[in-house]
Amino acid sequence: MSDQRAVETAWHRLTDWLKANAPVSYASLLPPVPEQTIEAVDAHLRQHLGFGLPAELGDLWRLCGGVEHQDIEASAEAGEVGSGEFLPGGMLLGPADALRVRMPEAGRGDGWGAAVVPWLSGDMAGPEYGHYVGADGVGRWSMPDNLACDEPSHPSIAAYLDAVHRTLTEGPADAMGPDVPGLVWGCLIWDDPEEPRLDDALEHWHPVH
Repeated sequence: MSDQRAVETAWHRLTDWLKANAPVSYASLLPPVPEQTIEAVDAHLRQHLGFGLPAELGDLWRLCGGVEHQDIEASAEAGEVGSGEFLPGGMLLGPADALRVRMPEAGRGDGWGAAVVPWLSGDMAGPEYGHYVGADGVGRWSMPDNLACDEPSHPSIAAYLDAVHRTLTEGPADAMGPDVPGLVWGCLIWDDPEEPRLDDALEHWHPVH
């Protein structure tokens, strides 16, 4: 199975689950990224950082260009529920957001320690932390202390997505961190039952398993 096929299979398996179980999260998916945009991102990275776009991320963007939070008319507490944060690593970054995080500020050198591109973040204000993808796999990054990106947790995006799906369907056999998947108002939201981040919405959230 080619890498592209592996990404497609893993993504469709996950989004089929969302469509059936978390329709508001499913509705958050944006259309695929045009090929010319993917080529432009690749060229921009090569010109300014000396490496191209990781092939798997391009394959994923050809399926989905990111996410957009949906309005939830459940209650005032819905504001703390982001429908697009259905992955334990946060929201899927589109090309513009990924480049904004990865490119150094004008006049400064590259502060990252590897040829990687951020593709997930649960901190859209910065963002200042999330998951990267590179030749060695998928792992966590955070600013300013964890930009070495030398400790991948999964060998690929496809493997990460497969682990998420297995956790959803079979239970927490694959360690995705302390957070567990749960459903609230049609959204898949990962939270830590021991130290929950959902405040008022927590009473409406229930674990998948």
